[in-house]
Amino acid sequence: MSKREAALEAFLRLVAERGFAAVALRDVAAAAEMSLSDLHRLYPDKAALIASFIGHIDSEVLAGTHASGDPEETARDRLFDVMMRRYDALKARRPAWREIRKAMLRDPILALSLAPTVRRSMAAMLEAAGIPSEGFPGAVRQNGLAAIHFDVSRTFGDDDSSDLSKTMAALDGRLKRAERWAQSVEKYTDFRRPKRREQEVETPTS
Repeated sequence: MSKREAALEAFLRLVAERGFAAVALRDVAAAAEMSLSDLHRLYPDKAALIASFIGHIDSEVLAGTHASGDPEETARDRLFDVMMRRYDALKARRPAWREIRKAMLRDPILALSLAPTVRRSMAAMLEAAGIPSEGFPGAVRQNGLAAIHFDVSRTFGDDDSSDLSKTMAALDGRLKRAERWAQSVEKYTDFRRPKRREQEVETPTS
């Protein structure tokens, strides 16, 4: 195990045991059996440790993503599968993730510092599901999926079922709601476009 991995392992273990606020970098350094200076070079703050943890989960989910998906699956089905694989990956670290989630909700500065990491993570999940994540529409999807993820994570944190059935139900409900909202926006857009085309047809040309 590398020093970077040992430090992250120590951090997650301590956070699960003590809670996020009660863990300092010096505690992580001591638990990982390294100097504070060495730890600081690897992870200058706890936000960097969280970002590394999120990145590890991303990599695990992406490693299980097939190059070509089932063409008969809907975008919601694919995203559901990707996010459930994310919760499966988080399962072994659920106590630590529960404390990290609480800290991000309570501390706006921490949440703000991690916002780019979270957006990149959600972009990776969208891409794994074959859903575009670039541009303004992609940014809206990233933020929407982040909101869904943090809401479902509350259920996941207390889900003691062996198959994460409670988490599955919560995720399915939120994705269906998001899909209905997206469809309503598309209908509004499609409703306005024909009117403009009709106006163009009715405009006399010389």
